[in-house]
Amino acid sequence: MNVISIQSQVAFGHVGNSAAIFPMQMHGIDVIAVPTTLLSNRPGYPTIRGRVLDAELLADLLCGIEERGAVASAQMILSGYLGSADNAAVVADFVARAKAKNPALLYCCDPVLGDRDRGLFVHTDIPPLVRDLLCPLADIITPNHFEFEWLSGAKAATIDQVIKASRAFMARGTVVVTSAELADTPEGEIETLAVERANAFRVRTPKLPISPNGTGDLFAALLVAKRVSGADTPDALSHAASAIFAVLERTAARGTEEMRVVESAEWLVHPPRKFECIAIGP
Repeated sequence: MNVISIQSQVAFGHVGNSAAIFPMQMHGIDVIAVPTTLLSNRPGYPTIRGRVLDAELLADLLCGIEERGAVASAQMILSGYLGSADNAAVVADFVARAKAKNPALLYCCDPVLGDRDRGLFVHTDIPPLVRDLLCPLADIITPNHFEFEWLSGAKAATIDQVIKASRAFMARGTVVVTSAELADTPEGEIETLAVERANAFRVRTPKLPISPNGTGDLFAALLVAKRVSGADTPDALSHAASAIFAVLERTAARGTEEMRVVESAEWLVHPPRKFECIAIGP
């Protein structure tokens, strides 16, 4: 099983590919990792070194893996943090070309744009390109609640609103909304919802008193790992929610800023507590 993962890479910590590669490898997936940035660490520390890759270099790397047969052998492309508008265009061109060459290839777009605490944290020219170029190519998109409302242009405070906005925004495939807090979400819990054309599902987990960077990157990797392994949407959603809760619970217990991803290796595949999905909506 092969996945092409196109996102940021850091030397220190766990965000982007540095959060996604190991969990997918633990599921037996060969990850072809292509960086969009090379940074010493994520933003938020007193210093940061490195840079966003030039679009020409990113395009060259993607061309190189095509020449090695990566497109023909892959089951899924996963994209995350892009770093620049030019990189967004390069990734969109690559995905379109790859899907034309390999019609069975699926594409998961994790639109790393912002969150409810900070708003948009990428350059303002990136979100429209993610919405207009990348999302139409996607079979799966995994926005957080804030990103979903921005992309869909619709308020989504109830289950019915999430379902309606998801199906209007993405006529095919699966929309997975993470970190959702809806009108009927119980106090002290947080939700993840998956909406398809004919079905919708939700899973709730306890809300932990931490919010480390990279949780969306880790979630998308776990979801992709299960889908590539043959799981259907509710099983993949339940697994991803359960595994990431296990990682975050251990991170909270350790009191560290970075997620305890490697330390939680076994739990990435066999989380100790399983949160079941329930079917919802029309």
